[in-house]
Amino acid sequence: MAATRYRRFLKLCEEWPVEETKRQRDLGIFLRQRVAQVFREGENTQIADPETCDQMYESLLRIHTNYYKNKYPRLKETSFTGVTVQDCKMILATDILKQMEDMKKGTWKKLRERFSAKKSEEDLK
Repeated sequence: MAATRYRRFLKLCEEWPVEETKRQRDLGIFLRQRVAQVFREGENTQIADPETCDQMYESLLRIHTNYYKNKYPRLKETSFTGVTVQDCKMILATDILKQMEDMKKGTWKKLRERFSAKKSEEDLK
């Protein structure tokens, strides 16, 4: 029975998309790592709590297949703020978040980082 669970999780991992814009924060990558960690022995892995394992699989499958999005369709494709899905994806991209963090930094902190980076480079030489 563990072999069947393992194959189902592998299939789910293959189908789950990976968003390159969310480096180190992507659910697809986390899912792959977690499955590899839990099923270290592959099909021979002994599962301590099969019911919980099956519940997790079913929950992930509902997320992957947009079960609730299809069950409860929305009238508009925007939120109350008027932001579209594409805008949200762009805002949540790792590069944009990094830029926003850099913008939040004060002038003194930027200067300190810049000079400390130069000092580190000189120390390495």
